[in-house]
Amino acid sequence: MDIWRGQHSRTAVIGLAFVAFVVCCVLPAAYLLATTLGAARSAYAVVALDSRQQGLLFTTALLGLGTAALATAIGTPLGIVLARVPLRRKGVVRVLAGAPVLLPPYIVALAWVNLGWDRPSEWTYSLPAAIVILSLVLYPLSMLATEVAMRRIDGRLEEAGLIVAPPGRVLRRITLPLVAPSVIAAALVIFVLAVSEFGVPGLLRVRVYTTEVFTAFAAFYDFSRAIALSVPLLVLCVAVAAVAAALLGDRLVTTRRSLALSPVVFHTWRRPALASVVLVVAIAVALPMLILVREALGARSLASATGAVDAIVNSLLLSAVGATVIVAVAVCLGYAQARASHGVRHATQALLVVLFAVPSTIIGVGLIGLWNRPGPFGGLYGTDAMLLLAYLARFVPVATLILAATTQTVSVSQEEASAVSGVGWLRTVRGIVLPQLRVGVAAAWVVAFVLAFGELGASILVAPPGEATLPIRIYTIIANTPSSNVAVLALLQSAVIFGPVAAFGAVASMRESR
Repeated sequence: MDIWRGQHSRTAVIGLAFVAFVVCCVLPAAYLLATTLGAARSAYAVVALDSRQQGLLFTTALLGLGTAALATAIGTPLGIVLARVPLRRKGVVRVLAGAPVLLPPYIVALAWVNLGWDRPSEWTYSLPAAIVILSLVLYPLSMLATEVAMRRIDGRLEEAGLIVAPPGRVLRRITLPLVAPSVIAAALVIFVLAVSEFGVPGLLRVRVYTTEVFTAFAAFYDFSRAIALSVPLLVLCVAVAAVAAALLGDRLVTTRRSLALSPVVFHTWRRPALASVVLVVAIAVALPMLILVREALGARSLASATGAVDAIVNSLLLSAVGATVIVAVAVCLGYAQARASHGVRHATQALLVVLFAVPSTIIGVGLIGLWNRPGPFGGLYGTDAMLLLAYLARFVPVATLILAATTQTVSVSQEEASAVSGVGWLRTVRGIVLPQLRVGVAAAWVVAFVLAFGELGASILVAPPGEATLPIRIYTIIANTPSSNVAVLALLQSAVIFGPVAAFGAVASMRESR
């Protein structure tokens, strides 16, 4: 029975959030599919028969498969370490090990290009290099998925196995088979994110679908070809993301842990485990930052390197506004998903995963097709509102998943008691639900801000003429600006991104020490 039946305020608030979700997140991809289905078959015959596109598909698939395999090989052991090995300051370790996923991949690629050789070899600008870079950025997804899955396993199963077998065999025969669905699902998500990436292949001159979509639109102004190139990638990403969502089930929005969890099962692995974490963090985070610092020291003056003040200010303001709007929409959607029936919750979760998997360049092309038209709706095109729409389209699904998981920790009985007392829904949410979501709302805002601050693929397509964000500025000046100046801007962007991460690490350390 719906305890809020007759409460029109809830319907209005959630309804407005749902409309914003459909307009910003669903319509861009739907527009591309509808345009494709409505176009004449001959308009796509050239693309379908072009052997170059077959090569693009092969290279794109290799990029995704290689990244998924390597990132899983790195992240899965680290997830096991975080779930089972008793490390000191584990909250800080988790934040440090997970930090690379918040770093824009093109920043790591920029450091890779400046690694130290005077004449970059073929390896520098190659598909294997792109795979390594994306793996170092995306492995935290596999790590966190593995840790969450292992914390749901009853530790007594492993304790019983340790009576008759060594830890390694227990891990292979008991633990890994139980976490395999989550590990595979995370690998599929990594595959989708890798084939959706634009910045790294663009910098390393690796021709994949995302770079070809950008070239077709930005260089040749061929909108129909950009759409035609977008559709195969869109279908691939949606299909793989749907499989990943089916494998994950409710694991994305539930935090249930085993009551019999024994975190000291593999205590003998403490030293090698800590050494492994330190090594991975050093390679994935410390090394790129040190390379950029070394390169930035060659700048003649800080003023010459930071001439893009407008781009920095635009990025900060637009990311802050975008994160605030994203969280406002996601709070409503996350609440609705958490309070929905099991079937509806599972279906909407799958939809959110699929929408998050839509490549950024495809979102950019879809937004242009939707809003570049005469009339009142076309008034938004050519303004900074297009950047905000891009942020909403890309990151509302992520924030919604975070807040849905947080909302599920709030007992429904508290709302029922408030309803019985005659308190309205808005007052109940404001006085009971939202205070308990403070940490989740803060985390969602920080994640949305960091992701928006580093967004490139959609922003570079929809940015108004003469306007630029910091990622666009960095990407567009690489070819004609001294590398030292570019490195300074990259470090500034990294500092803004890692500032909130450091704050969360400090909070985690203080809470753990209590």
